[in-house]
Amino acid sequence: MDLGLKGKRALVLGASWGLGFAVASELVKEGARVAICSSNEERIRAAAANMGAALGVAADLSKPGGTQGVINKVKEVFGGLDILVHNTGGPPPGNFSDLSDAQWQEGFQGLWMGAVEGLRTAIPIMKEQRWGRIILITSVSSREAINGMLVSSSIRSGLLGLTKAVSNEVGEYGITVNAVLPGFHATEKLREFKLDEEKLAQSIPVRRLGRPEELGALVTFLASEQAAYITGQSVAIDGGWMRGF
Repeated sequence: MDLGLKGKRALVLGASWGLGFAVASELVKEGARVAICSSNEERIRAAAANMGAALGVAADLSKPGGTQGVINKVKEVFGGLDILVHNTGGPPPGNFSDLSDAQWQEGFQGLWMGAVEGLRTAIPIMKEQRWGRIILITSVSSREAINGMLVSSSIRSGLLGLTKAVSNEVGEYGITVNAVLPGFHATEKLREFKLDEEKLAQSIPVRRLGRPEELGALVTFLASEQAAYITGQSVAIDGGWMRGF
């Protein structure tokens, strides 16, 4: 199937490794011109070279103005922006009684305001083109709270409402806005938590962890011409881990 992405200009945030890297790699395979971003300059340059991305940009997206600066840079280099994949690292774990105001504020800036900034900057570009795809990569914690992940569970839930509300405003311009909710995938980030992966897999109906390229394929489809009638949706890719429907 030709997804109609040849020559499309895409920016994937948080793409030096893990799920973001997988998404960007799939877009490159479909012929898109892809820019990737992460805070580590050495890592982002290496990632861009490894996947064949057109541009690698180092920026601290946890700081106000970081996301806006990257989008404007990509617009300048590519002459526009067709696809924005907003992907940021999650805040550190913690129980409610242990979290400080500073940790809540840091999480709010990184998860919430970074997304707002990205939408605010990308949408005018896409409106002018009358075509655009915005995908927010959140987490299954946005629907089902995960113990010890209070900041992530709380703020990411709001991103689902933001996704739906914004999609209603921009649909007439040919812009779709969707959220993707990854479950437990076999990434370096998951390994940092030092979980028992075998035991974790047994809690998932398909009895295995997700593969990053599976998420990459889903996001790439949502960015395609064929997905023009899918908007305002929150799509889980979790092997059936979430108990709700």
